Amino acid sequence: MKVENITVRQAEPGELGTVAGLRWRWIVENGTAPETLDRDDFERHFVAWAAENASSHRCMVLVRDTEIIGMAWLAIVSRVPTPHALNRASGDLQCVYVVPQARDTGLGGRLIDAVLSTARDLGLERVTVHSTSRAIPAYTRQGFENSPRLLHTRTNASPS
Repeated sequence: MKVENITVRQAEPGELGTVAGLRWRWIVENGTAPETLDRDDFERHFVAWAAENASSHRCMVLVRDTEIIGMAWLAIVSRVPTPHALNRASGDLQCVYVVPQARDTGLGGRLIDAVLSTARDLGLERVTVHSTSRAIPAYTRQGFENSPRLLHTRTNASPS
């Protein structure tokens, strides 16, 4: 039996094209392939966006041997200061994706755990996530829970 070499770490700038490919794959898997943008244009835009937003968005990658098989993003949001805490921030876990052949193996949990560890290291007050129904058990195993005080509303912006 082969033992896999699995690591979870922050993505390197040269890997963002591969991460963009995972994001594209996720969209296609869910049956919503874009009609007005081709994959190469998307990847170029994605890589530029990631570079422009590196201070507020941290990308973690799940790597098997040398292949990136998963990603997760931590969006960091500055919060209004209080007299008790002048520097405050929270996080939002976004775009968690593991390739289908590696799902249901605990690797997604390792990816989520790495993001939460980064959030703790950054001193974030909380981390939220907007999940699919299928992924809720993975998040609850990592300590996420429903909050009666966290509300949201939709704007006229298109969902993604």
